[in-house]
Amino acid sequence: MNATLAETATGGNSTFGELVLRHRRAAGLTQAALAGAAGLSIRALSDLERGRSRAAQRRSARALADALALTGEDRAFFLEAARQGRQRAGTAVRASGAPLALPPVVSRLVGRSAELNQLRQAAAAAREAEGGVVVSLVGHPGVGKTALAAAAAHLLRPSFPDGVFALDLRGMDDEPVTPRAALDALLRALGVPSPQAPATVPQQEREFRSLLAGRRVLFLLDNAADETQVRPLLARVPGTLTLITCRRALAGLESGRWIWLDPLSPADAVALVASIAGEERIAAEPEAAAELAELCGNLPLAMRIAGNRLASRPQWSVSYLVSLLRNENTRLVALSAGDLRVRSAFEMSYRRLSGPAREVFGRLAFLPGPDFGVEVAAVATGLPVPQMRVHLDELADANLILASPEDGRYSYHDLLRLFARERFEEETSGAPGVSTVVDAAVDHLLGRATEAARWFHPEAAGAGGRFASREEAERWLDRETACWAAAHRLAAHAGRHREVLALADALYWYAEVRSRQLPWEEVFERGLEAARELAARAGEAKMLNLLGWVRYHCLADDAAALATHQRALAVAEEAGEVEERAKALRHLAVVLLRMGRTDEALAHVRRAVAGARRLGFWTGQGTVLNTLGEILRAAGKPREALSVHRSVLSYMELYRGGATADTYRFFRSRTLQMIGADLAELADWPRAARRYRAARELFREGRNTVEEAEAAVQEGVAWREAGDHAAAADCLRSALAEFTEPAARWSRARTLVELAKTLELTGQAGAAAEHRRTALHLCRRLGTPAARRLAAELESATDPPGLRPDSRR
Repeated sequence: MNATLAETATGGNSTFGELVLRHRRAAGLTQAALAGAAGLSIRALSDLERGRSRAAQRRSARALADALALTGEDRAFFLEAARQGRQRAGTAVRASGAPLALPPVVSRLVGRSAELNQLRQAAAAAREAEGGVVVSLVGHPGVGKTALAAAAAHLLRPSFPDGVFALDLRGMDDEPVTPRAALDALLRALGVPSPQAPATVPQQEREFRSLLAGRRVLFLLDNAADETQVRPLLARVPGTLTLITCRRALAGLESGRWIWLDPLSPADAVALVASIAGEERIAAEPEAAAELAELCGNLPLAMRIAGNRLASRPQWSVSYLVSLLRNENTRLVALSAGDLRVRSAFEMSYRRLSGPAREVFGRLAFLPGPDFGVEVAAVATGLPVPQMRVHLDELADANLILASPEDGRYSYHDLLRLFARERFEEETSGAPGVSTVVDAAVDHLLGRATEAARWFHPEAAGAGGRFASREEAERWLDRETACWAAAHRLAAHAGRHREVLALADALYWYAEVRSRQLPWEEVFERGLEAARELAARAGEAKMLNLLGWVRYHCLADDAAALATHQRALAVAEEAGEVEERAKALRHLAVVLLRMGRTDEALAHVRRAVAGARRLGFWTGQGTVLNTLGEILRAAGKPREALSVHRSVLSYMELYRGGATADTYRFFRSRTLQMIGADLAELADWPRAARRYRAARELFREGRNTVEEAEAAVQEGVAWREAGDHAAAADCLRSALAEFTEPAARWSRARTLVELAKTLELTGQAGAAAEHRRTALHLCRRLGTPAARRLAAELESATDPPGLRPDSRR
């Protein structure tokens, strides 16, 4: 704190209690902490801050100054205010809520540099703007709107030499400040005595603006209620900057700028609590500190409270506070320190909602998933969609839910979700209302997801129902992924085994085109548990096959996949399931091939070919034949492999009428990709590259981005071997641009190695070495058998065999 605060806190006109309150909050102290440090009772300090006691004795004032660590002009100002309060008890000038006094600078403002820069730009623009500049700071309760506005006002004071004034509009009170009262206060701040002030609001507005002509003034209108309250207070003259803090968007203002405040980043949230509780203390428990930020939803108010609790309880570890917050039923209770309470901040906004909006706010907090659309909200509440939109708009305007960038989707801050659930259960006596919401949402999401997933079946010419096309079904599945996955989990916990199994079964073909984007292992494990609960042996074999596919194709865990498919084969044979037996044999062949056990793989795939004759071409035969060709190539028989794959292309044309356009395109892409590999094995590099390019183009048409990237790697290697190093590098860099997600780390590592080989051939040894180092780091993090093998190659020598320019795939 500095002299600026002493100069601006009230200009000497505040009550001493108000000054104590502002200094305490600026220091981040609770009433209990300050009272204890100063040797006062909490009741005495509370009475002083609330104006019930007008002054403090000399000894108490000095003790408070010591506890607040006040020095220099701040201390002198503080003690003088106490002396005047004793001499003129009850005569300290203005009532609370009058302007002039800026709120004190909140100590330890963290993570708002970008927003402060925006406000600096607004201040610069205000100099020339014809109507001045108006900026509204909007966001969730507790997100730090007033703290940012106060910090900005103090920071920008030199740019506004004619005055920096603040007015609390008390927008969350039952009776907010009226425009007339607010204008009266502003006019007094500008030097107009109350007896001389105009009588009506329009006259006040004219007087207010005339006084500002030619001046450079900043106004902070804190805690605004709505547009009606704020509109008359806007200066609308050059040289003025008006900062408004509000929990609503104030979208009805005719002009202005908006800054939407989000919760802090995880790193900034940890930095905030560290600045209060102590850097060393937080650094000693980094994992607990990160979890603390997560449990507080990175909300500044919650982090400040957590920091205060730790600061006032030096015997507590961060881990202990985290343990108190983990329980959702008591988290909001734990997030309180003195007069700072997260629940209280939320309650003020909640009280201003209409009755129906309050009920919707509570009900929707129980929806599965991190966000939700209007459709599921209407289903869960039983309200028509148009009426639901009205309530959602009210909640979004109040910043109690967040409207997503995607139209028609909303989400809760984690703490607001807990608050909404708490209020709903208290006001409706709980469980029956909750179960109704959850059951309706789960029914809707499971039914829709199952229906949408069926559009991906290879022979689904039209699945019908509520989706008009596969594209529409795909958009729904992509958009609602987190929600239907959460509904699937809830259904499994509730023992709804048939629905759980039905959705897992339907999702396989969708999983084929979204293989890296979702936790498919969880989905199919739930399906497996459901099949076992139902004693459905055919379903058990199918889920085991799907689970094994995830383990080798998505997770690169060949050993786990091998054991899973062996179990699938055993169950299928016991149950007499010919289709799943053939699929298990085919999957086993793929895994054995990946493990380098080529002879065993070939034996298994030949058995799969024999069993697949009873399967449809698109649902089994074609895939098994392609796998046969792949293993023949690995067994040193590339010409036989090429013959098999070309025959598959011919069969595709024969059976084309039984497949959807998407199935045909995807399957053709895969087969062309395999033909490219056959030609590469025959060292026909240019033709191999062209086949890979054709596969890439088809994958791109079908928006199969991961598969397109894999084909790009293969094409890049083929062009490198054909001598076109520039084309090779382009292909490999294109693939790297796609392999950015954690699930793609293995693909990224392999691609980096191939790019390193290519760059070596063009004399770029430094870049090649850097790519190898990155690949090695990724392999070490992965730790899978394949990754360990590649890491060993990368570590073995400066120029390991696997990286030599003349190496062949």
